[in-house]
Amino acid sequence: MELKTLCETQGLPGREEKVRAMVREACEQALGKDAVSLDGLGSVIAVRRGSDPTRPRVLLAAHMDEVGLMIVSATEEGLLRFRPLGGVDARVLVSKRVRVGYDQADKPSLPGVIGAMAIHQQTAEDRKAVLPVEQLYIDIGARDKAEAERVAPAGTPVTFDAPCVPFGDGLVLAKALDDRVGVYNLLRLLDAPYAGDLVFAFTCQEEGGCRGAGTAARRAQPEIALILECTTANDLGDMPEALQVCRVGQGVCVSFMDNTSIGNAELYRAMLALGRDRGIPCQVKTFVAGGNDAGEIQRAGVGCRTLALSVPCRNIHSAAGVCSLSDIRAQEDLVRAWLAGR
Repeated sequence: MELKTLCETQGLPGREEKVRAMVREACEQALGKDAVSLDGLGSVIAVRRGSDPTRPRVLLAAHMDEVGLMIVSATEEGLLRFRPLGGVDARVLVSKRVRVGYDQADKPSLPGVIGAMAIHQQTAEDRKAVLPVEQLYIDIGARDKAEAERVAPAGTPVTFDAPCVPFGDGLVLAKALDDRVGVYNLLRLLDAPYAGDLVFAFTCQEEGGCRGAGTAARRAQPEIALILECTTANDLGDMPEALQVCRVGQGVCVSFMDNTSIGNAELYRAMLALGRDRGIPCQVKTFVAGGNDAGEIQRAGVGCRTLALSVPCRNIHSAAGVCSLSDIRAQEDLVRAWLAGR
């Protein structure tokens, strides 16, 4: 499956159905229908039975959902009020084009634009501050409140309207790179060589609080888990080196800890050594920030050894994420090499 297709498909936390359908079909084609199931929250679990029961049971996980918005009400003038789903910075929202609702065969989503008070109507103090979400709205061209509520009632999902395009020297620009790059590589790893049991978890609601990871891990009961993620790079402009998390184009990022988990030290050292020995570009996540599914998976059931392997991303959680294609390849190559050597 192409990364472009995955990134351009709509899939907010708790509303992953379009991504889930594509992922489930791909897994069933590769492993057979009997190997694929859904858990109660909507994560896709695919199990590949191994030939050697002495090998550790390994879980590979990536989350299907992306950040976005949800409609909560409409004004008398027909403008839509909304709230974020996931960690969306209000600074990236003004004037962005969005799709209101999900595209269906008989009913396309609605084009919209996020607006705010015109700049020439703002005071000097207004212009110094970031406009909060409560002062923003989505314009879909509705005549009044009744029309707006009819076509976009409360609970309607809203995604960024942004294509996935290559640009620059081996870079890709898209929404939802977090974490469709992980989903993309997880699908490519369905045929990875490993003699033990291998479980692929395409989790839901990571951006809504890592909800799907815990249920998926309790079902899989792994001994080792590798989480394929995206992580903020924070490497633009004159950002002090101490605040940079990692660098786009320098390889897959191996994380020793974040705000929700501590990576297994043995796995951490092994991955860096493997990357060095095999010539797979790797780097260390040098600034401790954020969190991902590793925290929930690490603590689920009787617990397991975990490690997050992330692709650096600029402008993460926005309509204009930027990743390096070589970093994306490095994530797959490192996991494939590690599995082959177990």
